[in-house]
Amino acid sequence: MKKRARCELPQRPSPVGTLARALAKKVRTPPPPRRVQAPQRRDTRRPGTTQRPPWLYAAAGALVVAVIAAAKTTSTNYNALPGIRKTKAPWPPEYRYLADRLVPLDLTTLGGHNGLVLHFHTHIDIFVNGKKVKIPALVGINPGAGYLTELHTHDDRGVIHIEAQKSRDFTVGQFFAEWAVYLDSHSIGGYSGMTWYLNGKRQTGNPENLVFKPHQEIAFVVGKAPAKIPSSYKFSSGE
Repeated sequence: MKKRARCELPQRPSPVGTLARALAKKVRTPPPPRRVQAPQRRDTRRPGTTQRPPWLYAAAGALVVAVIAAAKTTSTNYNALPGIRKTKAPWPPEYRYLADRLVPLDLTTLGGHNGLVLHFHTHIDIFVNGKKVKIPALVGINPGAGYLTELHTHDDRGVIHIEAQKSRDFTVGQFFAEWAVYLDSHSIGGYSGMTWYLNGKRQTGNPENLVFKPHQEIAFVVGKAPAKIPSSYKFSSGE
């Protein structure tokens, strides 16, 4: 068999310098990698069994994720959120960490009072040794950032505005955590030994779980009770 004549390229003058010599070296092309056959997977299914479709596993995984997400939402410790104050009154609106609390509180910012599906009012009284503690104006309203939330106050009468663009439940715990005031079954702010009432009737349990309803009268009492626990509130016309 005849050997093919090797084609010789014309010789160029040798470059000068280390860098030039390195660039002039002929690059050797590495041989192609050897193909390795992938191991064959054995079918370990028993005769007569059917393979579950992939969508079934996807649906099951989605269900597990949804359950976990719901559990995280309902088990949020409001009192552990940033900015919550376990101090004595007064409690002005807390804005520094308000934005950080809104997502775990499941509260939405609104640009105004437009497109509302839910719109009603309830009232909260707080008494410490018989004296009324005012709930300040602009809880849940951040004038500097130009937004309000679904739970807010416009003045210091204790009237809570519940306004949302879809129908859903809102709780006392959400409002107090938005206000950044500590609340549990026996404490409010920096006061312990608290009792609470709904429409004049003594309640038990944690008030943060109470769902807001139209024209409720909710009263929190610390120390000496007032001469009369309010059972209703006279709302303004249209409230």
